[in-house]
Amino acid sequence: MAALLPRLRRFGAGLTGNLADADDLCQTTLERALANRHRWQEGTRLDSWMYRIMRNVWIDEARARSRRGQTFVAEEAGLAVGADGGQEARVELADVDRALARLPGEQREAVILVMVEGYAYKEAAEIVGCPVGTLNSRLVRGRDALLALLGEAP
Repeated sequence: MAALLPRLRRFGAGLTGNLADADDLCQTTLERALANRHRWQEGTRLDSWMYRIMRNVWIDEARARSRRGQTFVAEEAGLAVGADGGQEARVELADVDRALARLPGEQREAVILVMVEGYAYKEAAEIVGCPVGTLNSRLVRGRDALLALLGEAP
């Protein structure tokens, strides 16, 4: 793997357009490759396997960025949100915070990773270290509980 680093970094730079992001992409690729080394088949090309992992990581990250861009406004626009909303906006945000805090930890992290941070189910499952189906179940239960709790809010 170490011998592949310069080539992976070049490929990452080609995908991302800059070396800082390429280095991050290389790191994520190496982490995934090491975590999934049992899936590499002896006798197959390690470089092809690593490139495929890098490409998939890049696609996943691009999709997540796209979803976050469609779901959330620019950070600068968020600075003014609630500034003139007065007491009602602060109360509503506090209700959401309290409802989120009441969720079990596993449900709360699933809701935050997918619904707030915009991670794909697969990415979120990798982050918390569980199968995608388990994450999906936690997300559904957490979302339903959150909606029920917010429905109870005064």
